Amino acid sequence: MARVPIKMEFLFKASPNIIHKFLTTPDCIIRWFCDECRVLDDYYVFGWEGQEEVALLVDDFEEELVRFHWDEAPENETLEFKITTQEVTNETIVELMAFADSDEVEEEKSYWNIQMENLRRATGA
Repeated sequence: MARVPIKMEFLFKASPNIIHKFLTTPDCIIRWFCDECRVLDDYYVFGWEGQEEVALLVDDFEEELVRFHWDEAPENETLEFKITTQEVTNETIVELMAFADSDEVEEEKSYWNIQMENLRRATGA
């Protein structure tokens, strides 16, 4: 099955600093993304119901970009969160880029819509 990129955009009323913290800090990550999270050097170990997945933190530019590479994913596939601020409304924009099998794009989009709503609630935005 072919893998395809998925790009989505979400608006938040929280500052870029808060969003960045919730994307990179284990205590915050577990409030919206997974059941458990621990960091070993640049590796994040995410846990869901006893299952673990490992991702390397590839890029971390505070308040601008967070990019992970899952251990099991092809080299060119990353999970990316680009953080910008809309100048007129001063809202924070999170541009998400992930990958999915071509026949699972809608399910992946639905998953990320739910996760970003969880992030919105966790940040109070």
